[in-house]
Amino acid sequence: MDTQTRFDIIKSVGEEIITEDELRTLLETKQNPVAYDGFEPSGLAHLPFGVFRPMIIQELQKAGIHFKLYLADWFAWINNKMNGDLEKIRSVGEYFMEVWKAAGVKDVEYVWASDIMDMEYWKKVILISKNTSIQRATRALTIMGRKEGEMKEVAQYFYPMMQATDIFMLKADICQLGLDQRRASMIAREAGTKLGWGKPVVVSHHMLMGLEGVKQPDGYEQNQKMDIEISSKMSKSKPGTAIFVHDTADEIRKKINSAFCPERDANNPVMEYSRYLIFRKFGEMKIERSQKFGGDAAFHSFQEMESAFSAGELHPADLKAAAARYLDEMINPVRKHFESGRAKDLYDFVKKQQVTR
Repeated sequence: MDTQTRFDIIKSVGEEIITEDELRTLLETKQNPVAYDGFEPSGLAHLPFGVFRPMIIQELQKAGIHFKLYLADWFAWINNKMNGDLEKIRSVGEYFMEVWKAAGVKDVEYVWASDIMDMEYWKKVILISKNTSIQRATRALTIMGRKEGEMKEVAQYFYPMMQATDIFMLKADICQLGLDQRRASMIAREAGTKLGWGKPVVVSHHMLMGLEGVKQPDGYEQNQKMDIEISSKMSKSKPGTAIFVHDTADEIRKKINSAFCPERDANNPVMEYSRYLIFRKFGEMKIERSQKFGGDAAFHSFQEMESAFSAGELHPADLKAAAARYLDEMINPVRKHFESGRAKDLYDFVKKQQVTR
């Protein structure tokens, strides 16, 4: 596969790339660049984690990317997930690996944070901290899904420095995380330049909207568009806004039917799931409806469907019915995987835990 094709695949995933020139150079000089994403083991898997993320990983693997999936157990501990119980956090991490397995993720490298935290790691944490201002570190605390006023412990200030250190310990060429994590990656780029360690390319993917739709910006980013996207994201710690990979077909249908989706307004979660999940997976979307409402229809691109919806030619009820059907088909293999064996035991354990923010 030539460089341009590989570049185009990665660009189709990256909502923001810092920088495109650096990415192109990387692809020209390295056949299998290393990308990483990190996850705090916390709570049940939802659409962004259990469906969208695996799709992105599989897409990037086509471009020759080697993925490291980082199970950030100590980060979850610092962020008080699972009430700060490391044993429970570890069990949730094992559940995460089962989710990825069920979603078809293969040929990736799993790394536990606690396994790489040696003397070299902590030396790098201190060096990056010494090359980062307090103001910069404070701004980066939003990567934890919290704003400055919500911080209660000094340990939380270690979090962005540790995340920046991960990049160099994992020898990652690409930080391929959600848009809400970009500030830690930027600290790594700045500190890496100062310390002579090099700097990673940052490829930030889209954040799927929660069922309630667009939220007011919450102060995560100065860029208002980014702030709205991050503030509106689907969160597993807010179950009322999320679809989970364990939801039944009926539960998915009910959730989609109640989702924010006004007529002619394409900026809504159902259109989002159609664009980023359904069209990416199936390449088309078929709408089933009675003849009095125009009969069945098929859209072969998201843009075609978006135009029809904005023009009032596609009713929200018909869109929702189709979206629920496709999402159920995508979730079904993961859901079935957790019906027996070790996967079921892990699921039963995780669903009994109190989800903490």
